[in-house]
Amino acid sequence: MVSISVLIQKAIENQVVSFPTDTLPALAVKPSHSELIFELKQRSYEKPLILMVSSVDEIWQYVKGTHEELKIWQDIAYQYLPGGLTMVLPASSLIPPKMNPLNPNSIGVRVPNSSIAQEILRQTGGMATTSANLSGEEALTDMYAIAKKFPSVYALDYDNKEYSGIASTVIKWTGENWQTLRQGKIIISNK
Repeated sequence: MVSISVLIQKAIENQVVSFPTDTLPALAVKPSHSELIFELKQRSYEKPLILMVSSVDEIWQYVKGTHEELKIWQDIAYQYLPGGLTMVLPASSLIPPKMNPLNPNSIGVRVPNSSIAQEILRQTGGMATTSANLSGEEALTDMYAIAKKFPSVYALDYDNKEYSGIASTVIKWTGENWQTLRQGKIIISNK
């Protein structure tokens, strides 16, 4: 368990860290070192990582689309983020292919509605994230349990009581409308 300043420093040094968010605590690493999370979680490359950033305005450099698509995406993003929504969009060249090895042209992006997560992300930049668990196991919700399960991870010494425990809703842009890949608290319709 580490302080926020140590966690930020370790994240900048490309180490895997864990911090609370508004949904579930995250395992996080700089996108250029995404393979560390796949190895740590024994995670299939079929399950891409999510890029978590500190603000909605930060999203747009990581995605690419037409002017019309950007307007549609921004309408949804500014309505529901920060919050429990992940938007899967076409990835810009700033996204390392190793974040989504089987489909490197696509990236899920999210802004957590958590002041501590946003503060960390403001100082580290966008992070490749996922829930804190071994692949196939239940997501851990307690920072102390995460530190015990993953001794090599720098887990924030923080007692988080604000998380929902429900994973984010995941929607994917199909080129014409939204497809819901995972339903969480937020419901997006195509009307």
